[in-house]
Amino acid sequence: MHDAYDLVQLLKLTVQIESIAAYEDNLLVGTKQGHLLMYSVCYREADTKHEVQLLRYNKNFSKKPIQQLAVVPEYQLLISLSDNIICVHDISIINFPAVNVVQKSRGATLFALDIKKYTSLTGETSVTVRLCVAVKRKLQLYYWKNGSFLELSEDLAVPDVPRALVWCQETLCVGFKGEYSLVHLSPAKKQDLFPTGKHQEPLITKLSDSTYALGKDMQSIFMNTDGNPIQKYAVKWSEVPVVVAYDEPYLIALLSETVEIRTIEPCLFIQSINSASKARLATQAPPDGRLYIASSSHVWLVRAMPVERQVRTLLRERQFQLALRLTEASPGATDDERKRSLKEIQRLYALDLFQNKLFHEAMQEFLKLEIDPYEVIRLFPDLLPQTSRPGPEPNPPPDTRMKLQDRELENGLLALIEFLTEVRCKLMRDVKNRNHTNTNSPNRVVNNNNNLGLASNGESVNVTDNGSGSNRVRDRSTQQLLQIIDTTLLKCYLQTNDALVAPLLRLNHCHLQETEKTLRRHQKYSELIILYQTKGLHRKALELLQKQADQPDSPLFGHERTLNYLQHLGKDNIKLIFDFSGWVLERHPEEGLKIFTEDVMEVEQLPRPQVLDFLLRQHKHLVIPYLEHVIHVWEDQNLIFHNALVHQYRERVQELLAAPAEGEERSPSQDEEAKQLRAKLLTFLERSTHYIPETVIIHFPLDCLFEERAVVVGKLGHHEKALSIYVSILGDVPRAIQYCDKVYEQKAEGYEDVYVLLMRMLICPPENWLIGAPPPVTVQPDLETALSLLEQYASRIPPVKALGVLPDKVPLGRIQHFLETCVQRQLSERRRTQVLKGLVYAEHLQVQEQRVHFESQSILVTEFNVCSVCKKRFGNQSAFARYPNGDIVHYSCQDRRA
Repeated sequence: MHDAYDLVQLLKLTVQIESIAAYEDNLLVGTKQGHLLMYSVCYREADTKHEVQLLRYNKNFSKKPIQQLAVVPEYQLLISLSDNIICVHDISIINFPAVNVVQKSRGATLFALDIKKYTSLTGETSVTVRLCVAVKRKLQLYYWKNGSFLELSEDLAVPDVPRALVWCQETLCVGFKGEYSLVHLSPAKKQDLFPTGKHQEPLITKLSDSTYALGKDMQSIFMNTDGNPIQKYAVKWSEVPVVVAYDEPYLIALLSETVEIRTIEPCLFIQSINSASKARLATQAPPDGRLYIASSSHVWLVRAMPVERQVRTLLRERQFQLALRLTEASPGATDDERKRSLKEIQRLYALDLFQNKLFHEAMQEFLKLEIDPYEVIRLFPDLLPQTSRPGPEPNPPPDTRMKLQDRELENGLLALIEFLTEVRCKLMRDVKNRNHTNTNSPNRVVNNNNNLGLASNGESVNVTDNGSGSNRVRDRSTQQLLQIIDTTLLKCYLQTNDALVAPLLRLNHCHLQETEKTLRRHQKYSELIILYQTKGLHRKALELLQKQADQPDSPLFGHERTLNYLQHLGKDNIKLIFDFSGWVLERHPEEGLKIFTEDVMEVEQLPRPQVLDFLLRQHKHLVIPYLEHVIHVWEDQNLIFHNALVHQYRERVQELLAAPAEGEERSPSQDEEAKQLRAKLLTFLERSTHYIPETVIIHFPLDCLFEERAVVVGKLGHHEKALSIYVSILGDVPRAIQYCDKVYEQKAEGYEDVYVLLMRMLICPPENWLIGAPPPVTVQPDLETALSLLEQYASRIPPVKALGVLPDKVPLGRIQHFLETCVQRQLSERRRTQVLKGLVYAEHLQVQEQRVHFESQSILVTEFNVCSVCKKRFGNQSAFARYPNGDIVHYSCQDRRA
């Protein structure tokens, strides 16, 4: 695919190489003869040759082959396995003297190290070293402390002799002949994995602190420390590897005649190098990751090509994922350089995914980039507003815009919706966390690579490219971003799922003109109403509603939407309500009146006097039902409405009772309506206490509505006029008696004489009508009714005034009952008064007795008396207080007494 590494021969030895180890610029070689050689490898990237210098050579390091070597640079330790025992050497001294021999490890065949670095809160770094040694069918665990390896725990038994061993965190991955197992240290347990395949030898490669690559014949399988696979697919090799090393992001396998290089994710073949025949050992030299490989006589350096060169090649081949992995693992770049490179590769990767129509994956990459949403929207030219579509771009990115159709377009829009929704949520969270929105001037220039943006007020915003690439810092306000996002989301919804348009518009930041144009083009009038409503453009909304109300095929057909809209406008838009309620009230008066009477908070808060004035001027036929609702449903006690309802009832009744024009006849429906209205008027006059009788009576006619007038003059306390109407005009004595009962029971002003007034009118009818017009009929005296009234209400009628009204010719026997009742009432009143007088006098005597008792008590206060609160004596001028139990305290101390 491309040249990621080259192979450089470093050494050709006459002795047989058994083991190798490396750290920093040093290479250690252990031989079958027990010799230990230490070389310095000077690496220059620009030079194809490497300077190799022998630093130390110890022929007497061991009498047996050096089976395994490992270095702990932090402690300058070299750990060796030779003659089946673990020894620790000081690497800083020229002849590598032994500092510790792990005697218990005799019989060892394999070991593994676990080196961890910890940084404390004070910034100090400490290193822990743990050692696992395979001795026959046991695993011995040690830790380094004070110059020696100490036992960490009891030995762990395993089913066979380990042939491969790697330590990761609290887990040991062990390879036996034919199978792999995990040994967990805490809690201690063994977990079998899978067999090694036909090739019995296990092969384990540590990838990270929690992952391994395990060999199975010609493939590598990837597992974590929990024993679970971490990749869906294994890496397959050309033949069974001898050794596999990991140099992120590459896996390097030593085959019989070649070095093969592959990647894990994505799973790709990279390179095959043919110059390392029979290599069987490999080791890496941290921290720069140089890889040394060796056969029995040669040592090679597998040298990585410069990262920048590899990345350029990968980008040309459109292998963006690998380029990202390689850039992330690059050891030579600074953090800032690495971030810039990663963002540029991510951008190219996302665009490539988009071109390959992997829209969801592309949008996920755009989210990771935190790219300006406008850049992503530009990939869909049809979503851009006409005013902001760029002309010829100075350097347009190749093939970034496609004409998508049908299913591809829908998939792209769905992915864009997902992207924009996520960005919108993040913006809203940021705004909430800051508790304010970053508000900028709507017409300022903002620096980014867009050719044209949208300002919050709908104006265009010129934006320029500052030349720093697609991922530079933007200076666009949050409000503008939300406007662009919401406007684009609306267009996407219209093409994918228009049911989501309305919810978006209810809480939107859409660009007004562009959104309005789009909705009209799609004939989404209901959604257009929502847009106007959320933007506060109520007049435009109501004009559209009125226009569409006459279109049968429109979703806004009819008056219901206008009715509902007006009901929720509120008192601040009362003029607008008056302007647009007219056509509804004319066509549908009963329904239209709900604009002012619906049980909605905004409707109840409308200024009712203004509504009444509006109805009186333009829709007078609706005044009565409106006032009835205000008074009877809302229980409004405003005098204006009560007076107005009386006047409206009266006027309507007079209209209905007026004589018809010549040649016309009164219809039965008019008579029925007049009857119903008179019943309502009479009931209202009797029950309401919030109209002003003095104002109302002025407008009542003198030639009709006598019963109603009687109620009003009665409210004024003019009992004689009211009774005169009942007796002289209506001739309804029972109704007059009912009036007297009501006045007396309510104890209204003049209630004592109301029955006497009725008797006088019955005995001696008035010659002149008291309301200002001549009586319609002559009323004859009715002494019998007056005497009956006297007998029935004897207890309510004052005797002296009643006798003054009666004619002298009335026999005494006729008023005997009345007189007896009066005398009995006077006697009862006298007895009650006498009893009350006696009780009051007895109470007076008791009070006097108590006064004498208390006045007879005395208190002697001397200079020896002490206040029970402050424990101080009373001075000559001290004011004091005495409690009922006899305690005396200073007056100022009385509130502090417990």
